[in-house]
Amino acid sequence: MTETQKSATLSLNGETYELPIFSPTAGPDVLDIRKLYAKAGVFTYDPGFTSTASCDSTITYIDGDKGELLHRGYPIDQLASKSHYLEVCYLLLYGELPTVNQLEDFETRVTRHTMVHEQMHNFFRGFRRDAHPMATLVGVVGAMSAFYHDSLDVTDPWQREVAAVRLIAKLPTIAAMAYKYSIGQPFVYPKNDLDYAANFLHMCFSVPAEEYHVNPILSRAMDRILTLHADHEQNASTSTVRLASSSGANPFACIAAGIACLWGPAHGGANQACLEMLKEIGSVDRIPEYIARAKDKNDPFRLMGFGHRVYKNTDPRATVLKQSADEVLDLLGVEDNPLLQVAKELEQTALNDPYFIEKKLFPNVDFYSGIILEAMGFPTSMFTPIFALSRTVGWISQWKEMIADPQNKIGRPRQLYLGETLRDYVDIEKR
Repeated sequence: MTETQKSATLSLNGETYELPIFSPTAGPDVLDIRKLYAKAGVFTYDPGFTSTASCDSTITYIDGDKGELLHRGYPIDQLASKSHYLEVCYLLLYGELPTVNQLEDFETRVTRHTMVHEQMHNFFRGFRRDAHPMATLVGVVGAMSAFYHDSLDVTDPWQREVAAVRLIAKLPTIAAMAYKYSIGQPFVYPKNDLDYAANFLHMCFSVPAEEYHVNPILSRAMDRILTLHADHEQNASTSTVRLASSSGANPFACIAAGIACLWGPAHGGANQACLEMLKEIGSVDRIPEYIARAKDKNDPFRLMGFGHRVYKNTDPRATVLKQSADEVLDLLGVEDNPLLQVAKELEQTALNDPYFIEKKLFPNVDFYSGIILEAMGFPTSMFTPIFALSRTVGWISQWKEMIADPQNKIGRPRQLYLGETLRDYVDIEKR
């Protein structure tokens, strides 16, 4: 971030104030209002912070108009097609793609930390059998701070490093345990001879009674889902992690806060909402009815999994994931799954209908990830936990960047107060 020669002049109550303008390496210029309150005694008002830069960052950049998502400058389609999840994790954490030796060392460190403390099993037994896996995930990740005392000091760079590796390594294990607990099956321990995505699938779908071999097509599809969800700039959950960490909270508490925020249906629950919409449609012959409803401005029905708040023309992640969705459906078939039949037909309708093309209601990453996870056999309740484990590296990268920033200070948003002004207490007998 560099300060330009430009500035903005604010005229207020007969006074003028010069506000510096900063230029990023990409994206619009930023008006610096940090000293506005001290100088002019006014706040800015921006509900949702949609026009406010809360930090400076070097990790992820999104250009919604171009349909562009860059991690450390690398396009997401190249990373998802040529790389794999743990290599992208290294890139997000350390800023550069690893050498062969660096990647081997990183993968070894992650693999050696995939097991969780045995006493953590007791936490799962404290939840009801029908507890949502996200509820379990929030609780157990927060509880990690009770077990890993040697990585709680956020002022120690080495402890931050240990915490980062532990979280990346253990989230798949914890998410798989949450799934197994919800369906009444025994926990499956991680296996060091499997890669990250294959290990997660093995922990979710294998049982002690028989051998389970992870299909490489499914493993690759899962790796792409993880890669494509690894980070997405300053979204709600990432901002939550940053706000929590600004107080100096330990890393496990901060990530638990991010998971809690991700749980919201407007954020991490979008692919679950997509599948629930497909269930509502029910069969291919009802698609025209729902297409007509989607086009009706007076009908509250909305097609979930189409279009995107940030991407205005196309979701670059969806382009890559469509290939994996096609491969998975070719492998597993859709003949016996009415839900997937509806999804395939709906996709073709959206890609060819002039209304959808004009409104730019393209299938997004949530649409394709939901299809893949459904085909693999995951219940919709596991969609958001899988999103959480993939996004963990993005949260940690943002957390590490913020902690190391010398400008770091506790977050304290302001407000436009519209309540009562000063008034005297009235005794209860006189009310």
